[in-house]
Amino acid sequence: MSDLSSSTSSSRADWASPGAGITGGYDGNSVSLKIIIVFFAGLAMYNSVELVAIILFTFKKYQGLYFWSLLLSSIGILPYALGFLLKYMSVTTGNARWGAIFLLTIGWYPMITGQALVLWSRLHLLLQGSRGDKIMKYTKWMIIINAIVLHIPTTVLTWGSNGDPGSAATDIFVYGYNIMEKIQMVGFFCQEIVLSSIYIIETARILRESLQPGTRRTLQQLVLINGVIIVMDLGLLGLEAASLYILETLTKGVIYSIKLKLEFAILGKLVKFVGGQAVDDTRKASVGFVPADRNSTSIDNNMNISEFVDLNRVTTDVSYPSQTSDSLPSRRKSARQVGRDFEYEFARFEHLEAVTTLDDEISSSTPSSKAANEHV
Repeated sequence: MSDLSSSTSSSRADWASPGAGITGGYDGNSVSLKIIIVFFAGLAMYNSVELVAIILFTFKKYQGLYFWSLLLSSIGILPYALGFLLKYMSVTTGNARWGAIFLLTIGWYPMITGQALVLWSRLHLLLQGSRGDKIMKYTKWMIIINAIVLHIPTTVLTWGSNGDPGSAATDIFVYGYNIMEKIQMVGFFCQEIVLSSIYIIETARILRESLQPGTRRTLQQLVLINGVIIVMDLGLLGLEAASLYILETLTKGVIYSIKLKLEFAILGKLVKFVGGQAVDDTRKASVGFVPADRNSTSIDNNMNISEFVDLNRVTTDVSYPSQTSDSLPSRRKSARQVGRDFEYEFARFEHLEAVTTLDDEISSSTPSSKAANEHV
């Protein structure tokens, strides 16, 4: 037990020692580390606020699993980063330290499991048939079981390890937390590997069948983003394996915010790609995107054209598109009218041709008849 106590006290003095930062904040004199703590925590919170704003202004309807999982996961980054900022900078001390633990705990749940739900909620865009239903079912239960098995024990050990420094009970919790932290990191890493691998495999299968350049570009970006997600998770796993707790927890908020931005960016293109296929109402509702009304005025029509067009040279109203030229019924009507005009002109041409031919025949026969009469 004395070894655990000495390990805990030394970890609080040296941030690079294994397990540093688990109990209490950072009491060292490294100004560089304090700058890193503030920078990474601030960057994660900034990305969280930016993501929430983009999500709320992008979605037309606030519904669907994708919308809520993306929103809650983005919001969760804010208390997670704020809690570790208060903890490491020793802003909250004494009994107030439980406020920082509470913030990082309630932020950790939606940030981790919420991000997995973001990936899961998009799987149906690529999976089809009974095989797709089975994959959706198994991955759903994987996320649920991991949330129960990995979140709850880690939370208990987190609260216990932030008890009174140096006490025997706290040292036991720290020892258990060092083990459980690695288990939950590996578990969530495997979970995201499974989800990202499904995207890569299904996308590669579609790429072999698709010949359209726009489709291939979108799917290649999807493969690239999921590959980047796996690489970033490997980086976090490496920090955890080295027991660099402070760096691992600081970079986790930034990395998860970047992953959410990448996933949000590619989903819009993926929805447009699937939009050309037969997608039922359930899938559309789960995605959360609502196609724009074709009869409504688009954004391009609402632009101020006076910024790039000299209106003094324009004699007609160009504020709105021509209804007769753009609407499908008018185009069909004009096409039928052109067909009728062509038939009429063709018949008129035949009539005039016949009349001209008759006149020529009459005019050519008239002199010969006169000559015959004179001869007689």
